[in-house]
Amino acid sequence: MLSAEQKAIITATVPILEQGGEALTRHFYLTLFRDFPQVKPLFNQANQQDGNQQRALANAVLMYARNIERLEQLGPLVSTIVNKHVSLQIQREHYPLVGASLLKAIREVLGAEVATDAVIDAWAAAYGQLADILAGAEQSVYDQNARAPGGWSGAREFKVVSRHAESDEITSFVLRPADGRAVVAHKPGQYIGISVTINGEEARRQYSLSAAGNGATYRISVKREAGGVVSNFLHDQVNVGDSVRLFPPSGDFVLKDGDKPLVLISGGVGITPTLAMLTAALSTGRDVHFIHAARHAGVHAFRDQVDALAQEHPQLRRFYCYENATDAGPQPHATGYLNQRTLAEWLPVTRDVDAYFLGPTPFMKAVKSHLLELGVPAAQTHYEFFGPAEALA
Repeated sequence: MLSAEQKAIITATVPILEQGGEALTRHFYLTLFRDFPQVKPLFNQANQQDGNQQRALANAVLMYARNIERLEQLGPLVSTIVNKHVSLQIQREHYPLVGASLLKAIREVLGAEVATDAVIDAWAAAYGQLADILAGAEQSVYDQNARAPGGWSGAREFKVVSRHAESDEITSFVLRPADGRAVVAHKPGQYIGISVTINGEEARRQYSLSAAGNGATYRISVKREAGGVVSNFLHDQVNVGDSVRLFPPSGDFVLKDGDKPLVLISGGVGITPTLAMLTAALSTGRDVHFIHAARHAGVHAFRDQVDALAQEHPQLRRFYCYENATDAGPQPHATGYLNQRTLAEWLPVTRDVDAYFLGPTPFMKAVKSHLLELGVPAAQTHYEFFGPAEALA
């Protein structure tokens, strides 16, 4: 339990961390990987190169420090982090390793004059408090997954039963348990953790489940990323009959029950979780407006599938926007970036809707702004935020 003095120290150090937070977390990761190389499979090294993980951890630490007196304000952040950690199988024994590296980085970057023994002790207590919150919540989810019908604990071997190119960049893999038993049901919008071995080293990633649950298989749809170690491995080397290891489904960006018109907005590979949402919503007869933005027709995945669903379900209206359109191939409904005027034309007349959106960060920021300007309250929008949740992902 943090003392009043320790809480005061944490609060006082927030401005210092705001000034040097990213440099501190960059040093933290270098220290962590040097001292504890066994944790490297839990981290996406590409995010180390572009700074995403450093910024994510810095944001998470600052948010925690700002709310040290009112931890209930962290509710959504804790839920998101817990789901990310569960999908990668972060365990309680990992937390002391991270804590030791974080405290070491604070002392080495800020210096002994700023990071005094009292400051280090306060942050050790604060980190211990946060670790207990996260590890306890994660263990609860692990136990639920193990007890659920079709559920399991840890890694489970799956076989690739089919693979299909959905676009120039995205390939789908259908995965069935090697033991032939059922799989735990997932909620529309969730993702799943995958473990593969590449050149003798394990790597873990998360991919959205792009099809509705059927109790027997899972489908992931993977975009080939430039320099992406795991995505390129899956595209180039994983074929029908090969095995991968999966962890149970996770994620809190899920379709909620409701009877309001549903608006699904995606950009690029962000289409993958919205497909499962779309199928689930149509099965209830719900009105759906499906809006997807892509760079061009060649990278627009699942267009044929969505078009076929529109033929079967008159309550589905779909709209496509391409940044660049050509005379060849299927045509979009609009060209350029998805702007506010176009979005206004494609939304239902009523603004009392449930809106979900997912895609690259700039895309999501623009969509959120457009929706607010068009009268869709923030309380009625849901979007996957890849920020502090990636601190340990």
